[in-house]
Amino acid sequence: MEQLIELLNEPLILVFVILFLGSWLGQIKIKGLSLGAAGVLLVAMVFGHFGYEVSPIIQNLGLSLFIVAIGLQAGPSFFRMMRSKGMIFGIIALVIVTISVITTIIVAKTFHISPALSVGLMTGALTSTPGLAAALQATGDPLASVGYGIAYPFGVLAVVLFVQLLPRIANIDLKKDLQKAKDPIKTEQSPEMIKVIVTNSKFHKKTLRELDFSKKSIVISRIIRNRQTMIALSDSVILLGDKLVAVGVQPELDAFSKEIGKKVDVDLENPDNIQLQKITVESDELIGKSLKELNLRQTYGATVTRIVRNGIEIRQNPNMPLIRGDVLTVVSTEDRLKEIEKLFSKKKLTVTNVHIFSISTILLLGILVGMIPINIPGFGTITLGIAGGPLFVALIIGHFGRLGPIHVRYYGPANQVIQELGLVLFLAGAGTTAGQGLIDVIQTEGLKLVLAGTLITIIPIVFGYLISKKIFKLSVVHSLGALSGGMTSTPALGALNQLIDSEDPAIAYAAAYPFALIFVAIAAQLIVFFL
Repeated sequence: MEQLIELLNEPLILVFVILFLGSWLGQIKIKGLSLGAAGVLLVAMVFGHFGYEVSPIIQNLGLSLFIVAIGLQAGPSFFRMMRSKGMIFGIIALVIVTISVITTIIVAKTFHISPALSVGLMTGALTSTPGLAAALQATGDPLASVGYGIAYPFGVLAVVLFVQLLPRIANIDLKKDLQKAKDPIKTEQSPEMIKVIVTNSKFHKKTLRELDFSKKSIVISRIIRNRQTMIALSDSVILLGDKLVAVGVQPELDAFSKEIGKKVDVDLENPDNIQLQKITVESDELIGKSLKELNLRQTYGATVTRIVRNGIEIRQNPNMPLIRGDVLTVVSTEDRLKEIEKLFSKKKLTVTNVHIFSISTILLLGILVGMIPINIPGFGTITLGIAGGPLFVALIIGHFGRLGPIHVRYYGPANQVIQELGLVLFLAGAGTTAGQGLIDVIQTEGLKLVLAGTLITIIPIVFGYLISKKIFKLSVVHSLGALSGGMTSTPALGALNQLIDSEDPAIAYAAAYPFALIFVAIAAQLIVFFL
């Protein structure tokens, strides 16, 4: 036992023992739920209670790495979403965080809870580790970690239960509700699908290439002839009486149908060999290229009918450059779709391409920016700190992808490695510091903190959902997806995905999540002035 205690006094051994036990605890699942990285925090608190402490340098290094990875991940979509209809989800995230702040202030005043504990409870209720990082920077008090640790488990459980139980209790058919409600993905420029029968003789025996719709948004995806459906290719010949399946913006579709024939309402039954599949653009080699350059029709016998970018369905333009994360709806045969999926996906053997120079530069710039004093009238002077500074710089550089010699378009898992490593190092340090006062806090304010954390969790959930549904008129699926993103709850998204086979929950979650990350980090620093 004495030898074990001596070993734990070695800084590196202490860190890795905490990481080992914490990650093991975080992997334990009870009815599909697990603590995840929060397991490291809880184990570190126990070690902290017995007097062990992880070096602040390790904690700050972990914090900086984690925050930079979050910024680089959110950067590409954050600013684009602010210019699109996806701002609806940003507003919902802002409302959820604002209600959380108001609830936290009221609860803190009512129960006489210290500012550090209160902010920690809020970030735990929102399951936001970046928020905890900002709270520790703003308060300089390790008790924020105690509040986070107390509120976090219920914060995870409450959103998951709300998502699972609401449709059952209210007896809601999610698919029907999704069809009836307002679709935030669609805009005035979103494509629609029509079926047109060819009656104009001048188009008889013409190929699709000869029709030349390249200057329009119209895409002919399939041809129905004698009840047989065929994939529409550039050299496909059109005959009188053919029914064309066309996708495009409504005004152009109306003009097209009048020119070539008339709209018809026929059932579209694809034979077994023709399928639709959603494919995500991930390959570095294809980013920046247009559909015209890729020439999928000629090369693969496939047609792209729709493009969803940053959660919004956009008008298709053959010359528009593709960006990472674009989701294409592709029509082709099963074998060809597999080939196209490989074409657009990351190469399986791509190495983890972390660019140390770029990461170091972002960290250095971020820490320097975090030290700049910012004067806020009525509140005094604040700094962005080790959390806010790197986050701000990473968001900007992540948006552009490359600034001079700095480039951050990493292979996906590479960013995940940086994020996970930084997170557990930060939690190990924050936990041991917080653990020194854990027992005293629980003994004196335990029940009060649990009740406070419950209120700070439940009130934003209810208000966030009602605002999404009643004010923005979103479907239940989009409302719950936005709520999961606004509460930064990935387990809730997983629960929602089990209820309906659709990409809509993920779109709403992905649109709200980056806004929530930023707003919680900002709120965690500003709320201190009100407490």
